[in-house]
Formats: sequence, C-alpha cells, structure tokens
Amino acid sequence: MTCKTIRIAAALLIGPDGRTLLVRKRGTQAFMQAGGKIEAHEQPVQALARELEEELGLLIDTAAATYLGQFAAAAANEPGYQVVAELFRVESGVVLEPAAEIEEVAWIDPIGDGGLLLAPLTRDLILPFYRASLANAG
Repeated sequence: MTCKTIRIAAALLIGPDGRTLLVRKRGTQAFMQAGGKIEAHEQPVQALARELEEELGLLIDTAAATYLGQFAAAAANEPGYQVVAELFRVESGVVLEPAAEIEEVAWIDPIGDGGLLLAPLTRDLILPFYRASLANAG
C-alpha cells in the first residue's frame, strides 16, 4: 500500500520568551505547527507566508524565515496520508489570534507538550528538533 503525501510549509514559530506557537484546526483534536499546503505554483516560503497571514493574521518577511529542513510523519487529520513539511523558523513577538480554519492557538514551552494532544509531526520530530537546537545553543 502506498501512502499518499500532503506537502506543506510549516513554521517553527518562536516567541521572544522561547516558547513556540501551535495551532488546532476547527473540528480536530491535535495541535501542530502553523502552516499549510503548498500550491503547485508556490515556493515553500511563499506558501508559509500566505498560510500564516490567512491563519493568524501574521505578516512575515520571507527573507527572515530560516529554512530548517524537510520533516515527514503520518498526517494527524487525514488517515492514510503522510505529511511532508518544509520547516522554517520564524520569530515573532506579536499577539496572534486564530483565523480561517484555526480554532485555537497555544504558546508552549518546547521542553514539554503543554498538556496538549500533539500531531505526530510536531510531537515526534519538530519539538525534539527544537529541543536539540536549544541544547546545542546552550
């Protein structure tokens, strides 16, 4: 059985205090990085900028988004799909409000899970990656 793939651009969105922003889409349980599907005509960083504006009202400078690599895991909300994320580090100190399909936002300490149900990509790959980068920087 082949696994279908969803290509997304995602933000490791870091606040001034080092906490990271996670979002939960309406009608779902799992929290994940903000971002979304990459359209056929888009570069990943352009898709990220569009999605962050749609979902959070956040305008970013694409030149300031740092590419961190590609991460893949089982999709949280689409059974039988794998999500492949182009991950970018984005730093922001602005207050963000959920918009479009986002129902809830949460800033969490990357050392834990904030007591939230996390999407596999976030739980198994992105948060451990962020923790390792903090350990290496310290």
